[in-house]
Amino acid sequence: MRKSQDGLGWFGSLIVLAIAVAAGYYAYKGIADSDEAPSCAAAQNACQKKCRRTSTEAPDAQRCQEACQREADACAGAGR
Repeated sequence: MRKSQDGLGWFGSLIVLAIAVAAGYYAYKGIADSDEAPSCAAAQNACQKKCRRTSTEAPDAQRCQEACQREADACAGAGR
């Protein structure tokens, strides 16, 4: 009975370490991410990734990808 009251133990220490790592990761992401607008290529990649995740039907995916391409063309045209 006394053993369970000796402190955190290895499992508790592992939980505390996991929480510390997660907090550090989110702190790093908050500091490292800049407020700059993403490049045209990065924006298109993010758009394509969103299409792959959200569109399950082929016509919907095609429309989404076409919209991404239009946005990329407009971005490239605006950057000239």
